[in-house]
Amino acid sequence: MKSQDIVILLKLISLQDQELEKGTDQLRSESLGGDPYSVRNLEALLGISKTEVGQSINRSISSGIARKDSKSNEPRPHRRNLVNFIINGLKFVFPAHPGAMQRGIPTAFAAPMLESLLMSGGNYNYVWPYASAQEMGQSIDPLFRSVPEAVLKDERLYEYLALVDAIRLGNQRETELASDRLKSRILAK
Repeated sequence: MKSQDIVILLKLISLQDQELEKGTDQLRSESLGGDPYSVRNLEALLGISKTEVGQSINRSISSGIARKDSKSNEPRPHRRNLVNFIINGLKFVFPAHPGAMQRGIPTAFAAPMLESLLMSGGNYNYVWPYASAQEMGQSIDPLFRSVPEAVLKDERLYEYLALVDAIRLGNQRETELASDRLKSRILAK
């Protein structure tokens, strides 16, 4: 498993959720080539090469974190398995280490959609390094280098990845809060 596998799976979940909200036809009309789940469209949305997207999907299917839909043959994340892996194993496989102060896009509980959930005890905010951003904080390497650009295109993906970073970085209280929110967002569908 590679770190971009998590990014791709969370993007697939975001696309599925958008499909439920907007409808299949509208989502297809907004996608490259009409297929939102195609490796070409995922490449454009995530900044991850088509080859890497294809290999990632194959790894995810082999590990049981994803499957092929029997009707459409599209990759579908196995939501419960993915959430269990993120909550119980991700911080050990892909740990986050705060770095130097830098400009970037807020992540973890500093992300705009999460900042009201936890009162900070005076710690610095965490950011994914991004030169065009206005916020300052301790830098955190994202799960994949193109995450800052990808989250600017998809607020739901942004929330998912910020929660993942809260789990990767947090102590027990923050991890539990982020885990509960991630479960409610991903498993409610």
